Amino acid sequence: MAALATATISPALAQPATLPDKPFAEHRIALQLSDNDPKKQSLVISVAYNLLKAYDPDKVAIEVVTFGPGIDLLRSENPNRKLVESLVAQGVRFDVCLNTVDTIERETGKRPDIIPIATPVQVGVGQILALTENGYTLVRP
Repeated sequence: MAALATATISPALAQPATLPDKPFAEHRIALQLSDNDPKKQSLVISVAYNLLKAYDPDKVAIEVVTFGPGIDLLRSENPNRKLVESLVAQGVRFDVCLNTVDTIERETGKRPDIIPIATPVQVGVGQILALTENGYTLVRP
């Protein structure tokens, strides 16, 4: 997706996003980020990096689900952008809740500028539910 800020949401995105394709993952972790505390953003990033160091990256599936104020981690101007992009390059997935994006647009009149590598999901909490129902362990650092 070139730019989430101008994207038209397809009907397929109304459901939780498909689960990441790591069929041989022995460990599946969903990291929840739902507030805009810079310390929590750093902690989520640190946990993801530590998991990649502790386990073979092909044997661990890591998905960071952001919603509410937590989507600020995925804004283009966030100082952690390069770290997020590095984690994505290593197979970590970062989800952005489109309900939150839509709410911000309604309240401010402007859609937030989200980094293009973020995976849009219609409902962040719904994505967490889908992940946990499919063997992911939820961690809220």
